[in-house]
Amino acid sequence: MSVLRSRPVLRWLVPATAAVAVIGGGAAVGTFAAEAEPSLPPRTAAQLLVDLQTSRLEGLSGTVVQRADLGLPPLVGLVPGNELTTMLTGTHTLRVWYSGPDQQRVALLDTLGEQDVIRNGRDLWTWQSRTNTATHRTLSGDVGAGKPAPEAAANLPATPQQAADLALGAVDPSTEVSVGRSATVAGQDAYELVLQPRDRASLVHQLRIAIDAKRHVPLRFEVLAKGSDRPAFEVAFTEVDYRRPDADQFTFNPPPGVTVTEEKAEAPTAGKPGHAGPAGDPKVRAVGSGWTTVLVARLDGPLAGGKAPAKPAAAAAGSVPDVDVSTFLGGLTAVNGDWGSGRLLTSKLFSVLLTDDGRVLAGAVTPERLHEAARS
Repeated sequence: MSVLRSRPVLRWLVPATAAVAVIGGGAAVGTFAAEAEPSLPPRTAAQLLVDLQTSRLEGLSGTVVQRADLGLPPLVGLVPGNELTTMLTGTHTLRVWYSGPDQQRVALLDTLGEQDVIRNGRDLWTWQSRTNTATHRTLSGDVGAGKPAPEAAANLPATPQQAADLALGAVDPSTEVSVGRSATVAGQDAYELVLQPRDRASLVHQLRIAIDAKRHVPLRFEVLAKGSDRPAFEVAFTEVDYRRPDADQFTFNPPPGVTVTEEKAEAPTAGKPGHAGPAGDPKVRAVGSGWTTVLVARLDGPLAGGKAPAKPAAAAAGSVPDVDVSTFLGGLTAVNGDWGSGRLLTSKLFSVLLTDDGRVLAGAVTPERLHEAARS
């Protein structure tokens, strides 16, 4: 159970991950500089969890840096636009503004421009400076305070708050929770909450969440892979200001010559869960539990010989890149066992097995655990 599920204040910046998904690339600013360890009164892990639940945040603005070093094989060039690979590698810099659950803005900065995503009530705007194009959508009534926008469900977390919410959903008997070393993040003294899987088959060594000692807001989130003392993924504030931003920050003023596309408002869908997940997709099932859960999906066609499965509607609409499947599979490691044969993609934090009979198995687990799931 997520201790933050009832705390919309820590699930803010609804459209933030959409910006990361739409634009690839980012400004390389290096890793986060270490600062002296502050002296703070002792607090237990249980106290820090309560701090997160009871925090109150009226407003916030600042700079966020996201860095990913997942140890992926060289897949650049296999996906047109490289949007997927740039999301999973490199460094990205964002400016963020928050003024309550219905007013958020994120600007993803790039060496050649920026993209803004602005939510103001039910109005959701995106703008790309490179092409001077914008889109506007009126959010449906079921996207309220603390609920993610549809396009934000399946992307990387863009802020420490989003990452912390996802991570704390894993706090159960399979997780060891402890207090790490105190730190100074973006000029603020912070405690560190450490989550560690008990199951050794998980590729995750630790999740570390730096929590502002006074305001109890997550300031930094790190994921460490097994066998490494350097985060494979981290997102942190480098500057933060807790004053409520001016209302003008959430008003989109189209620049001269901008091309605006009006998207249809999405109507609420009755009887469906409010978030994406395996339970809502009959084609996806979960094997195991906790940190070593393996998701198993069956595609609409075999992958043997590089034959592409039938494209889903999203791909036909252009939102999913048209990947050269034969080239992609050829770059992966060929594997086989009593479960059959296929191709394996490995990284520091997750493994993916694509079987020749059309299954895809994925999880933050060792390849051996994927093979076990494939046998079942």
